[in-house]
Amino acid sequence: MSIIIDQAQQMMEGAGARVNRLFPISRARMNFDPFVLWDDFRIQPGSGFPTHPHRGFEAITYIFHGSISHKDNLGNESTVSDGGAQRFTAGRGLEHSEMPSRDGETRGIQLWINLPQRLKDIAPDYVQTDAGQMPVHALDQGSVKVIVGDDGAVKLQTPVRYLEVNLESGGRFQEQMPKEFRGLLYVVDGTIRINDQSLTTGGVVFFEAPASVDVSAEGKARFMVCFGRPHREPIRQWGPYVD
Repeated sequence: MSIIIDQAQQMMEGAGARVNRLFPISRARMNFDPFVLWDDFRIQPGSGFPTHPHRGFEAITYIFHGSISHKDNLGNESTVSDGGAQRFTAGRGLEHSEMPSRDGETRGIQLWINLPQRLKDIAPDYVQTDAGQMPVHALDQGSVKVIVGDDGAVKLQTPVRYLEVNLESGGRFQEQMPKEFRGLLYVVDGTIRINDQSLTTGGVVFFEAPASVDVSAEGKARFMVCFGRPHREPIRQWGPYVD
């Protein structure tokens, strides 16, 4: 098992959106196959992501609080709010916008997942998933929401398991990463101990198989766990395109 611990970098994106980015970050870490972007974003009214193009990947925008209105050139218009998600498959090409639709801060995670070369030219697609459609499993001192996975509501072209975990102080979470996968754990809020190492808000741990995740919370904490099967193909990533 290989583990790398790092920290998200703060930057501006879109039209005045503030993000904590794990990747792509210059040449230091462009991607983590099959994942090609991870942004923990905070958007205030008047800022956001105006109309822009994409190609060659899928994306999930998951909302912690606030709301995002999505519009695209396929004719889709929808609003995702607290605990909900939207997934678009850019495929051979799509244009869309994501803008906050109510007062106050909107915070969430945007994750891009690369498409394998054989699927780069598939038709673009969009699906909204509300909070109540995602299964939530109780822990002794917390909960696990399945965003993507065998029992998850959001479906992708790449095998992925994507979880939101909330723990009370002293709560514990354990997960075995599937064989041939790699993944990460990102701390949204709070402080945790993972595999006997401390990690705070904005911290990330990258895992290579075989790996098991063993987390305990030092106070109330929320974190995301994301595993995926790499495509092991060259990734040509530039701006909004992944070819």
